[in-house]
Amino acid sequence: MIYTNRYDSPLGNILLAGDHEGLTGLWFTEGGRYIGLGLSQNAVFRETSYFDRTKEWLDLYFEGRDPGFLPEIHLTGSAFRVRVCEIMLGIPFGKTATYGWIAERIAAERGKEKMSAQAVGGAVGHNPIGIIVPCHRVVGADGNLTGYGGGIWRKTALLKLEGVDTDRFTLPTKGGAL
Repeated sequence: MIYTNRYDSPLGNILLAGDHEGLTGLWFTEGGRYIGLGLSQNAVFRETSYFDRTKEWLDLYFEGRDPGFLPEIHLTGSAFRVRVCEIMLGIPFGKTATYGWIAERIAAERGKEKMSAQAVGGAVGHNPIGIIVPCHRVVGADGNLTGYGGGIWRKTALLKLEGVDTDRFTLPTKGGAL
């Protein structure tokens, strides 16, 4: 069974989804891409302990604080996408990493010389648990604030909330994630 809930954030409404193991999805509902991707039409609105913990986490986060814990999450998808999400979970609050850095880590783990940063970008772009799995902290190697499923303005706002100096990044001028 898939459950849903909602959270009203300073950056817009958020749809939460989960299953018997924990949180499986977190999406901005206005102007975002992939809203509810993979979410069953039979999902039921419900209160759960992991939704309560997620809301507590979000309350602390939107106060500009590192929550210091993770709510119960259940990463789903291919092994590659799950691994990319696990690596993103290791990017500290207030820091950024590049797609290339994630690709290098996965290549090293797999004993390969290199891994495509574009493949990593596809996995980052389809991250189903936004904010908590911090895809907004992943930036282009050339200093570009590349796309964000919730809109580039939200990516910038989230980074600023964490104290990241966003003036050092270049904003895209075209693309679907503006």
